[in-house]
Amino acid sequence: MSILVFFIVILFAFYLFYKTKYFRSSRPVEKKWLGAKSNIALGLFVFLFGINHLFFISQTTVTLIVSVIFIAYGGVFTWVGYKKYKHYLPFAAEEAESYSIK
Repeated sequence: MSILVFFIVILFAFYLFYKTKYFRSSRPVEKKWLGAKSNIALGLFVFLFGINHLFFISQTTVTLIVSVIFIAYGGVFTWVGYKKYKHYLPFAAEEAESYSIK
């Protein structure tokens, strides 16, 4: 249980880190790329939060339903974020290269 809590806290910190970088960035493609990375971190956070509640919190019907919803939502959010990340990665690298030349 403590290892899940550790990962949950780390993933929430990553989410805050990438979201802060997203708001501070001025490059449009880099913003989308950082948004995708923050989506992945948030999705994994919600997914692990659901796993933690499913196995280590009291087993009531409401807890089971909420846990399954969190797991499904976190999985979808992570998958969509990963697809966005893969899509924007070459464009972000090209944008960074073009900004470094100037």
